[in-house]
Amino acid sequence: MIQLSSPHSRRPPTAAAVALAAALIAGCATIDTYAPTLRSFGVYKLDINQGNYLSQDMVDRLKVGQTKPQVRQLLGTPLLVSPFRESRWDYVYVFTRQGRVVEHRTFTAYFVDEKLARWEGDEMPASVAELNREALARTIGEEGWTDQRSWFEKLLDIFQKK
Repeated sequence: MIQLSSPHSRRPPTAAAVALAAALIAGCATIDTYAPTLRSFGVYKLDINQGNYLSQDMVDRLKVGQTKPQVRQLLGTPLLVSPFRESRWDYVYVFTRQGRVVEHRTFTAYFVDEKLARWEGDEMPASVAELNREALARTIGEEGWTDQRSWFEKLLDIFQKK
């Protein structure tokens, strides 16, 4: 009987196979974020925003002593107001992607005698306006808006400095 391969003649895995296995293992975290899981394969699940999206600038406008209508105007209608505890308003925000909770924040405002007494909650994200200001400052700098010269005058300045 002729034996075509022996158990001792196995080749070690090639570098390409090892690199492929390492890339698959390392990429599981990012693939899992955007690719559907096996149990939901083929079924598209919507990204869902639920509740009150609050930003830090909204919270910064709160002041002790404000009335309930003033707080409602700043933060919006609360998601939870218990009839048994009307002096407490709960703002909840939940963001789910592909059926998994990605972001969950809570914020609670407490009232005494119909006036805002205190508030507590999770750290809120920066406002969109603040993020845009930071991005603008990083990309073109603040001096880009104050300089009223034309592009041709700026080009002449470059050559005159040398």
